[in-house]
Amino acid sequence: MNRQELVSLIKERKSFLCVGLDPDVNKMPQHLFDGPDPVFQFNKAIIDATIDYAVAYKPNLAFYEAMGLDGLRQLKQTTDYLHSLSKPAFLIADAKRGDIGNTSKQYAKAFLDPQGDFNFDSLTIAPYMGEDSVSPFLSHEGKWVILLALTSNKGAFDFQLIENKATGKKLFEEVLERSKQWGNEENMMYVVGATKAEMLSDVRRIVPNSFLLVPGVGAQGGSLEEVCKYGLTDDCGLLVNSSRGIIYASNGTDFAERAGEEARKLQQQMAAVL
Repeated sequence: MNRQELVSLIKERKSFLCVGLDPDVNKMPQHLFDGPDPVFQFNKAIIDATIDYAVAYKPNLAFYEAMGLDGLRQLKQTTDYLHSLSKPAFLIADAKRGDIGNTSKQYAKAFLDPQGDFNFDSLTIAPYMGEDSVSPFLSHEGKWVILLALTSNKGAFDFQLIENKATGKKLFEEVLERSKQWGNEENMMYVVGATKAEMLSDVRRIVPNSFLLVPGVGAQGGSLEEVCKYGLTDDCGLLVNSSRGIIYASNGTDFAERAGEEARKLQQQMAAVL
């Protein structure tokens, strides 16, 4: 899905909602474990309930890898199902990869290759090891790198906000500026946490038109209103992720219905903004 297709989908659904598919077996409805493939059945029900309100889905790979081969098999079932739908969605592999060039090339093949098992549209990447660890992902035509820039966790203060005394720039600002030499607005997005919404002005000063993936709205306390105030662009430029607030709205037999209700609430707020 290229940028224009993503923007068109946002306009069509009047939404920039991304739903995180993070299946925690300790939080999932227990009745699903009475049958086969409970993770896939959980994801499928969530997708069916939210596809009219969301434009993107973001499986966090840790939840699937923790289940070993069976978890990866059910991840493939999930991506196959999303690819089979008549209603398109932008697919994000939240894997936070990034290694030396040869290794990154293999990670890119694993998640982005159209002939591979998953065929995601995008992949989250850690930028710490620099350009040669990121460029293999950018070599896949029509695919996106989503670079970690300013995250919503408490530990973000450990490194991302350290100021370079010589330049007066914080580390996340250096990442944004340097990475603009590697990719462009058609193939690179950035992760900026919703709990850092007031800093989106600093982000937009450096990458005024790039898409931002914004986690942290909902259960983590981020404000959609604040994110839009500082981060919205003329063609939206935002994918706002909600995971726990949607997929665990209920752990009963009504889990999918409740997930749909929560997704619809966010979509209506987004439609008003758009």
